[in-house]
Amino acid sequence: MQKIDISFKRIQQLALPAIVAGIAEPILSSTDAAVVGNISEFGTESLAAVGIVGSFLSTIIWVLAQTRSAISAIISQNLGAGNLKSLRFFPAQAILFNVLLSFILLFSTYFFIEEIFIFLKADGKILTYSKDYYYIRIWGFPLTLFTFAIFGIFRGLQNTFWPMIIASFGAIINIVLDIILVYGVNNFVDPMGVKGAAWASLIAQLIMAILSLSLLLYKTNVSLRLKRALHPELKRLVTMSFNLFIRSIALNIALLLAVREATSLGKEYIAAHTIAINLWLFSAFFIDGYGAAGNILGGRLLGAKMYQELWTLTKRVNIYNLIVSLLLVSIGVLFYNHLGLIFTKDTLVLTTFYSIFFIVLISQPFNALGFTLDAIFKGLGEMKYLRNILVAATFFGFIPTLLIGNYLDLKLKGIWVALVVWIAFRAIALIYKFKVKYYPLAKSELVNHK
Repeated sequence: MQKIDISFKRIQQLALPAIVAGIAEPILSSTDAAVVGNISEFGTESLAAVGIVGSFLSTIIWVLAQTRSAISAIISQNLGAGNLKSLRFFPAQAILFNVLLSFILLFSTYFFIEEIFIFLKADGKILTYSKDYYYIRIWGFPLTLFTFAIFGIFRGLQNTFWPMIIASFGAIINIVLDIILVYGVNNFVDPMGVKGAAWASLIAQLIMAILSLSLLLYKTNVSLRLKRALHPELKRLVTMSFNLFIRSIALNIALLLAVREATSLGKEYIAAHTIAINLWLFSAFFIDGYGAAGNILGGRLLGAKMYQELWTLTKRVNIYNLIVSLLLVSIGVLFYNHLGLIFTKDTLVLTTFYSIFFIVLISQPFNALGFTLDAIFKGLGEMKYLRNILVAATFFGFIPTLLIGNYLDLKLKGIWVALVVWIAFRAIALIYKFKVKYYPLAKSELVNHK
């Protein structure tokens, strides 16, 4: 049997590009928030609008972007089992499946978006800016899902380098265009405000889609020929995606309820929450780099039935990510009074943000364990269990804690305490499941080898 390298060096080779790609993804929304938040007129309202729309778009993107994990799991498991040639027509059908789903979900929300934003407590200028931003930015949704499907193929092939290049290039384009289009350039480009931020993100997403397609065609042997007969693995992709779809709905119920509660408290609260959630997402995607390495190698090890190495890999990537999380906490403490200034100069917003930022930092070690194991479980194809745990964490962890926080009038602190409980619930449940199911397999393999 071919040996699969899970050394420190190999994990870094996969994790470091994944970290760069991971932190590049939320930069699209974070840059929009940082740039519009510093607009001289109605900056707070603009920041709040980008926060509301960004949270909503993250919801629908995350619902379908989970197919990336399913595609990666199927390819990596077949690679480990030596069956890669049997997947010849699978990538093209998987990409088409992803894009069709994106258009279905896009049109199911497009005509009701004002009602959705009103439900999220947006009104006045915040509602107007939210619609301005959304009606442009939404057309990048199919492009993002197309790109994520290709990222799933790259990951399944044990390649995180090209996704890093694509995501980094997209982030740089987005930053440059944000500054030009939002603020304008004298005698060349008129300031466009939140609409400029939306156009910057849309153009960046288009460039990323074109680049990802080009690299897939010219840097891999993957065929994008469509075959009329459905590939046998497509059924498993649909099943996995459905479970992740339900999981993502539960996940985003929590995130959208947090946005709704913050918006109902006032514009300063939703603006502060926008800053906090953007920094949280930035750290989450940073942590996801080692999770990606566990996802990629874990699926391949499962396909090869190398359970002892799977157990060793899981311990290693969790330790690495705990170290990363503690470094993130240290950076947060060191720059506690400076990070908020990136997004806004509004004193009331900053005061509100600083009052809850310590809770964002407390969440980091829980993020490390929860997100790492979540990624590994996706690589193992454990989508049903991930679905059940996320539903339980949302309805038996997050929502009761949020209601208690409301009763105690904790305001934004109550929202973030509920988010920490939500993450910790998931982390503990995943640790338990992995120990119960995969440790006995690793132990049995060790006994048999002796």
